[in-house]
Amino acid sequence: MAEPGRSAAPSAPTAGGDIARRAAGSAAAGCTLAGAVAVTLAVVAGPGPGLTGYVSEAGIAGSAHAATYRIGILALAAALLLIGAALPPGVWSAAPALLATGAVFTAVSGAVTCSDGCPLPPFERATTADLVHGGASIAATAAVVFAMITLAVSGSVGSVVRRLAGGAAALALPLCATVGLAMLVIGRGTLVGVLERLILALAVLWGLCTATALALCKEPHPDRSFQ
Repeated sequence: MAEPGRSAAPSAPTAGGDIARRAAGSAAAGCTLAGAVAVTLAVVAGPGPGLTGYVSEAGIAGSAHAATYRIGILALAAALLLIGAALPPGVWSAAPALLATGAVFTAVSGAVTCSDGCPLPPFERATTADLVHGGASIAATAAVVFAMITLAVSGSVGSVVRRLAGGAAALALPLCATVGLAMLVIGRGTLVGVLERLILALAVLWGLCTATALALCKEPHPDRSFQ
């Protein structure tokens, strides 16, 4: 027991946990950067329809850059898992659960490829694979945005991570609402294509900044069981 008025030094297991979490944050930052670069290369180098199409069209079967796209998506899925592992103790359990859910659906969206053009209802005829891919992509985005909201109101993660999450959520929510409405009202087009890329870029930027902040955090988190 620590003497009155003197804070207890972190135990060896707690210090080891802090090191492991910082390592997970560093790995998450690396995976986020590598995944974003791979997906961007696949989208830019691919023969897709540009801003009028979906990012996922870079990964359709038969595309010369499909493998690069899938590797990038899987790297981004791993980054979400690692961010969850890098969160400090005491954070709401919903946050790592939502990040894990986002990782699973991100991996599914990369593993299940859509058909040419990635058609989605109500304006296009979609196959089962298209629906699975599209549903997984939407669920992954929703899980990540809800994870942002959860982290924004969780005091255990520190002010930097809270501000990053709050700012990203404030931008992501109206963008997601707009792209969802646009897909239902006007369907595929430049508006949806640009909005989708903005949402994905925001999620990647948030992931990279959050992972970096967690990796650079050197303040030990006390073991609450000894307080």
